Amino acid sequence: MKVLVTGGAGFIGSHLSEALLKKKWEVFAIDNLSTGSRDNIKHLEGNKSFHFVTDDIRNVKVMKELIGKVDMIFHLAAAVGVKYIIDNPLDSMMTNVKGTEIVLELANSLGQKKVVLASTSEIYGKNRPGKSTFSENDDRVLGPTTISRWSYSCAKALDEFLSLAYWREKKLPIVIVRFFNTCGPRQTGRYGMVIPRLIKQALQNKPMTVYGDGKQTRCFLYVEDAVKAIMALAVEPSAVGEVFNIGNPESISIIDLARRIKKFTASKSKIELVPYEKAYEKGFEDMRHRKPDITKIKRCIRFSPKISLDELLNRTIKHFKN
Repeated sequence: MKVLVTGGAGFIGSHLSEALLKKKWEVFAIDNLSTGSRDNIKHLEGNKSFHFVTDDIRNVKVMKELIGKVDMIFHLAAAVGVKYIIDNPLDSMMTNVKGTEIVLELANSLGQKKVVLASTSEIYGKNRPGKSTFSENDDRVLGPTTISRWSYSCAKALDEFLSLAYWREKKLPIVIVRFFNTCGPRQTGRYGMVIPRLIKQALQNKPMTVYGDGKQTRCFLYVEDAVKAIMALAVEPSAVGEVFNIGNPESISIIDLARRIKKFTASKSKIELVPYEKAYEKGFEDMRHRKPDITKIKRCIRFSPKISLDELLNRTIKHFKN
């Protein structure tokens, strides 16, 4: 099997490429290195079945050549991270929407290649009163267009609409996966990802910054579990044309997450609460709780997270130390 991984030098993309190579698949990867890193794939570049291109997915000529060579596309390339989205709103929207449009059009015109689209839990937006768990068919509740963070949710929703339209109208085989806070080695805290940021601060004995009151809760999935899920869905016939949450339902408040990281690193850091507006932008809104309902993916591929939060943290801390 020959596959293309867009965003192949990114956090999830590099782990996915590695896992696909272990299955003896031939992997073509593309990344413009805006948020990915060559260091993430350095250990793969000696493999004759791995081919990496440094370019933008909006380069139609390059994408046409790559998609023409493969049987399946894992479309992970996207502008990601709350801070990156806020700092680069226009480029983020163009990358996420235009890039996906190009991938889908070429996948369809070059032989109807299956596309596995990486989406996000940001799709869901705010919590509805009394509801903290999100299912695939839940309504979306978003803030105003004047708050730039919601542009990411809208752009990824448009990606999903485009993908589902290609499936319904042209029968292009697509599978959509919504990642919930996937974490692990190689993830950077540069763009707002909370676990690598807190670990780095703790290891350096610097103040560990928690935004808001710290009582907001999140669920964290180890990247190895995420990769196994996306690979299983990619070859499951009943997954075509469907949307799946990929996450770990185990919840923790961000303040308790910081305390746990401080304990595991034996850090001398102080935990400091920072107002959202100081960390991001005026009027920034956050969702209080974000927990995935994984009933659907369990039913489809018998998915169940294997790595606990404590193990996730210990493995990621070890990676940062090394």
